Amino acid sequence: MSLKSGGAVTVQADSPVSAHRSLQNERSFSARRFILQWEWLLLLLFIVVNVINASISPNYLVFDNLMHAFMVFSDRAILVFPMMMIILMGDIDISIASTMALSAVVMGVSYNVGLPMIPAIVLALMVGTTCGLFNGVLLAKFKELSPIIVTLVGMILFRGIASIMLENRAAGDFPSWFRNLGWGYVGRVPIVFIFIIVQALVFGYMIHFTEFGRNLYAIGNNETAAKYSGVKTDKIRTIVFMTMGLFAAISGIFLASRMGSVRPSMALGYEMDVIAMVVLGGVSNLGGKGRLIGVVIATFIVGFLRFGLGIANVPSQVIMIIVGALLIVAVIIPNIKATLYGSKWHKTIIKKRKGN
Repeated sequence: MSLKSGGAVTVQADSPVSAHRSLQNERSFSARRFILQWEWLLLLLFIVVNVINASISPNYLVFDNLMHAFMVFSDRAILVFPMMMIILMGDIDISIASTMALSAVVMGVSYNVGLPMIPAIVLALMVGTTCGLFNGVLLAKFKELSPIIVTLVGMILFRGIASIMLENRAAGDFPSWFRNLGWGYVGRVPIVFIFIIVQALVFGYMIHFTEFGRNLYAIGNNETAAKYSGVKTDKIRTIVFMTMGLFAAISGIFLASRMGSVRPSMALGYEMDVIAMVVLGGVSNLGGKGRLIGVVIATFIVGFLRFGLGIANVPSQVIMIIVGALLIVAVIIPNIKATLYGSKWHKTIIKKRKGN
C-alpha cells in the first residue's frame, strides 16, 4: 500500500483489494445485478405504501393532499441529508431532536423577552451549530469516546437546558409571517418542499461529486488509512457535526412555525425516524457506503407510511414498532446479501489470482 498526499490510499496491483477492483471492472453489465440494486426494492416499497394509503383514503392521491402529507414529515426530511454524512463516516448522532428543541426554545424565549424575530432566528441557528460543535470536538479530540455516548450526553444536556429555560411552559405568539413559513406555499407547492429539494441537490452534489464527499467515504471505510493519506479527519468530523447541528436548528424553526409555539418536549423521538430513513436508504451503519437517491426514496417511504398509519388511526406506539422493524430489516438484508455474495466473489478472486 502506498500513500499519496491530499488523495486517497493507492493499492499495489498485486494486492487483494486491487484484484477485487480489477475483477469488478472486468465484469460486463449484468441485468440481474442492476435489478437487484437496493434502490429498486425501495421504489417497490414506496409504491406499496402509497397503494395502501390510497386504499385507506380515497382522496390521498390528490396533489394538494400529497403536499400536505409531505409537510407533516418535512421537519424530519431536513435532517436526513446531514445525518447521511454522519453515518457515512461510521458515526451517529442521537442528539438531533434535543438540538431542535433547544434551538427553538432559545428562539421563542428570546422573541418573547423582546428580541426581534430575525435576530432570534439567527440566535437559534448559532445555538444549533454550537451543539454540533460540542459533539464534533469531543469526538475529534477524545478518540476513545464512541459517537453514541457523546451524542447521548448531548441529547440529555441540550433538552435539559431547554427544560430549565421553559420548564413545562410554552413560548410563542410569533408574528404572522413566521407562522406562514411552516405552512406557506409558492403556488401549490409548500415553501418547505422547495427548501428540501434545493437541500437535496446541494448535499447530493457535495457528497457524490466533491473531494469532501470522497473523504467522507474514505473515513467510513478506513479512518486510519484516510488519515495517513492526508485526509483531515478531525476537521471533517467537526464540520459535519456542526452542519448537523445547523440543520437541526433549521428543522426546529420550521417545526416551531408549524406548531405556533415551542416547548422543551418538542421533536421527541425524531432521531429514530431520521436514522431509520438513512439506513433504510442503503447507507451502511458501519460507514463508507450509500447513495443519496436511496435516502430520498426511504425518506418518502417512512414519511408517507407514518401519514397513512395516522389516517388509519394506528396508535403512535404501533407506528414506532413498525418503523423500528423497517430499520431492523434495512440493517439485516444488506448483511445477508454480503454474506451470500461475498464468499462467492472471494473465491473468484482467489481463483483468478492462481490462474495468473
